Amino acid sequence: MGQRSDKLHSRDPRVRGLFIALALAFLLALALPARGREQGTAIKPEPSSSALLEVTDETGRRVKVPQPVRRIVSLAPSLTETLYALGVQDRLVGVTDSCDYPPEARRKPRVGGPMNPSLEQVIALKPDLVVMAKTANRLETVEALERLSVAVYGTDSHSVEDVLISTEQLAGLIGVQEEGAALVAGLRARLDQLQRALGDRAPRRVLFVVWLDPLISAGPRSFVGDALRWAGAQTVIGTKQDWPHVSLEEVVRLQPEYLVFASSHPEQASHDFQALRQKPGWRILEAVRKRRIALISDAVNRPAPRLIDAIEELARQLHPDAFPDKPGPKGKARPPHGIEAVGQVQEACACGR
Repeated sequence: MGQRSDKLHSRDPRVRGLFIALALAFLLALALPARGREQGTAIKPEPSSSALLEVTDETGRRVKVPQPVRRIVSLAPSLTETLYALGVQDRLVGVTDSCDYPPEARRKPRVGGPMNPSLEQVIALKPDLVVMAKTANRLETVEALERLSVAVYGTDSHSVEDVLISTEQLAGLIGVQEEGAALVAGLRARLDQLQRALGDRAPRRVLFVVWLDPLISAGPRSFVGDALRWAGAQTVIGTKQDWPHVSLEEVVRLQPEYLVFASSHPEQASHDFQALRQKPGWRILEAVRKRRIALISDAVNRPAPRLIDAIEELARQLHPDAFPDKPGPKGKARPPHGIEAVGQVQEACACGR
């Protein structure tokens, strides 16, 4: 072998040059496919997996959300309403048993209650994103879904402004920034117009009744307490709790100017109000004797865009003189239909969100 190699190297230099050129061409041919894979020219690249958008949700959790978001499961009625308001109901593939607005939401696949959804049903819907509300859902549910590699984005609204910001952030997360900005701009314009109408009128002292027995109200730091302020009212209950239990004796001592109730069935509320007037403790309240009862939509119980509707409705009942286009009895709120509690305490205070 050594002799043959020596003979080869001792040949004419032109032969050796040709041999080297052929060898280089062969090596270059081997290298081209690899370079093609690197540069994406010779070989068609494999489809890439969905991109991940990492964000911090309103509960402070870091969440990696697949992009684009095509399939969404909502675990809170307020978020179901928000997704419909943003016009992405076609992406909503699952909701809870409590998601009842708009009516079309009732036809969506159900995954159980907000506090006890079926994880199996959620997973079966193959969501890109699950949305939840901190006070409507349990942390255990979120943690279980995370262990199953499901992206869960949480909201936590404590004021009307929080609701607006949350709506816009959710819109950005699911890729409808322009729709979200337009929706929120319209809601802010309505609130601005409402404040101009109310002017410097003194706020009405009210008791917002969430539940009658036991008596539960809304604290000033809750989103309902903030909604009352936007409507030209302030709660007589001073507490750090969002949904405090209060005694009727305390309410009698405070003597609110108006009682505020939320109802989805006004026809039944009239009967309930008549029954309430017969109860000894409630008869002591001047607001009951003078029928100063404001009955508004139960939209006020959910931190969603429809909350602005309830704020406007309440403002017109408490300050009818500020809205000459919709006159009511002079100096009085619109005649009430009555009172109806808004479901189970947990539903009204948490799951309704």
